[in-house]
Amino acid sequence: MTRRIAANPIPYWAKAGKTREVFERAFTDLAEIGFTAVKADVLDGMSAAEYARWIDGFGLSPSLSLFSSPLDETVEMGEVLERARGFAATQAELGLDRAMLSSMAVPARMERPAVGAGFDQGRLDRAVENAGKVCEVLVSEGIRPLHHSHVGGVFETEHEVTTLLDTLGPDLLGFGPDTGHLFWAGADPVALIRRYADRIGGIHLKDVYADHLPAREARGSYREISDSGRLWAEPGRGVLDLGAVLEALPDDYDGDYMIEVDHPSVSSVAESHRLSFAWAKEVLGAVTVS
Repeated sequence: MTRRIAANPIPYWAKAGKTREVFERAFTDLAEIGFTAVKADVLDGMSAAEYARWIDGFGLSPSLSLFSSPLDETVEMGEVLERARGFAATQAELGLDRAMLSSMAVPARMERPAVGAGFDQGRLDRAVENAGKVCEVLVSEGIRPLHHSHVGGVFETEHEVTTLLDTLGPDLLGFGPDTGHLFWAGADPVALIRRYADRIGGIHLKDVYADHLPAREARGSYREISDSGRLWAEPGRGVLDLGAVLEALPDDYDGDYMIEVDHPSVSSVAESHRLSFAWAKEVLGAVTVS
């Protein structure tokens, strides 16, 4: 892996859907701005080879992707594991050697986000076990799994994140932190990156505004707060100390630096990415390869 400034074009498709037209708009903007790598979201019905040729036409290459599932009692694990195997095979065919793993969309936590709503030890234990099974499948296909923290999932709070990582251990699960989601849920991203420095294989860099913090005092669902335009911030515009985050990364970190702003705080999606890329070039220019 080389260290590149990559983008997750999530604000393009979050509401419009993952269609070819939507992604082509995103790829056009990202290439024009200067990004050379993009989160590898292969469309349904598209082969890895077709996807690679598609994004290559925009001057882009595939970067760290993500496999998600609630991983709780609501899922049928046979189906989850089959989907994980297909996902991993596709990622490996794209030439990637790692992927993020995340729990998302637990209803109680989508309704009351970032505070560990409805905590249940049995659910956490089951989710850790399920995550371990997914990790084993990913590893069997040549993909190193990295836990990706995400508000709204079973592994939302710092306690839940550390329980997962400490239970499964470094041989099975690495760490791919999302600075914004950790901070929103009250965790210290810098401390966690230092604690699991030897397990970090990727990172999502996003900033946050203070308007909805601390989460226990905020009102609104995950979607309402996330889409408010006053939670997620383009890097350098919020209250998160991303300089300290970068300093905490190990010297031998070999993953990409993926910019992700779930909902822009400025007037357009393209402008959000321009601001993010300008920050990244200034701050990361000396440590990125391309």
